[in-house]
Amino acid sequence: MYVSDLALNDFRSYHEVVLALEPGPTAFVGPNGQGKTNLVEAVAYLSTFTSHRVAADAALVRQGAPGAVVRAKVVHEDRPTLVELEIVAGKANRARLNRAPARPRDVLGVLRTVLFAPEDLELVRGDPAARRRFLDELMVLLTPRLAAVRAEYDKVLRQRSALLKSAGAARRRGARVDLSTLDVWDGQLADTGAQLVAARADLIDRLRPHVATAYADVSGGQGTARIGYRASVDQADDLPLPTAAELDADDGARVAAVGREDALRAAPAVADRLRAALLRVREQEIERGLCLVGPHRDDLTLALGPLPAKGYASHGESWSYALALRLAAYEVLRGDDGAWGRDGEPVLILDDVFAELDVRRRERLATMVAGARQVLVTAADAADVPDALRGARFDVAEGQVTRRD
Repeated sequence: MYVSDLALNDFRSYHEVVLALEPGPTAFVGPNGQGKTNLVEAVAYLSTFTSHRVAADAALVRQGAPGAVVRAKVVHEDRPTLVELEIVAGKANRARLNRAPARPRDVLGVLRTVLFAPEDLELVRGDPAARRRFLDELMVLLTPRLAAVRAEYDKVLRQRSALLKSAGAARRRGARVDLSTLDVWDGQLADTGAQLVAARADLIDRLRPHVATAYADVSGGQGTARIGYRASVDQADDLPLPTAAELDADDGARVAAVGREDALRAAPAVADRLRAALLRVREQEIERGLCLVGPHRDDLTLALGPLPAKGYASHGESWSYALALRLAAYEVLRGDDGAWGRDGEPVLILDDVFAELDVRRRERLATMVAGARQVLVTAADAADVPDALRGARFDVAEGQVTRRD
């Protein structure tokens, strides 16, 4: 798939811009702060309904405008689909498909993107929330219906956490606490949470070989990347967590570690384990006012050889690992026989990446992605774009986007 046309109204710094794009590499070049990233951010937003730069949609609307509109024509096997999202601060997005009103969730999956940006260093060095978000966004691209499951889980988690806090406060006042409602929330959290855990565990299994291969390619064979799933339900059940050394081994330790991850892929069994775990930790949860078990406390573990990447990987190794995760996501999407079949290859977006990489990593990355159906690149200096990704070019300056022949 590829984006053939992009139109923005009141999105970020743009009052109005219309661009005709094409397959292959396209570079947006210009000084920092001129709106290059705004263009590729809009493309990625149509894919995931999230921004890699801000958490709230309000920041996407041009100052003083009531809302923003992002339109794109997405081509699958020469069949165009017009996708449109209207972003209104403080309200739900409105969507249209081929000019007809649609539910936003029906738009998910029409456009698939994989975006790599400097912020992705947080995947390696940051908190677990960044890695959970990486998994969940990819999970929804592969299986759009899970967006509703994820939203329902978040709703249940908020309600249950509020109940835990009020129950703890009541106990401290010496008041009687009725926990029957908590039983209901436990069941809903277990059922929705188990679906997320199972989907993540399956996704990690699919990502694992691609992460190892991509890291070896980007780093020039310097180290072995291994990923795993650290599940809070395993901790609650006192199961030993898989270590990098176990996952890197070729003996019984690895078999046991992988077996623990395989068990997480069975949603009904995980739901039963979550319900039992929530009962065991209930008193602790009421005392602390926190939900202590569930996918919101899980983590994607990253290791280089026997050591965790976080805290041990160098700056260059961290960049290589972040790249490997995104490239692995690209390979998983490209090989997915989903709604679009063989034309499900995602649009690859490299936002201000090459200026952050040394020459060797820059050239290796360019060689690896040059054959993608569509690659969108942003760069402050045209010289930062490797020769392997020379193609169409747009100059971006003072809010104007100009095609350069």
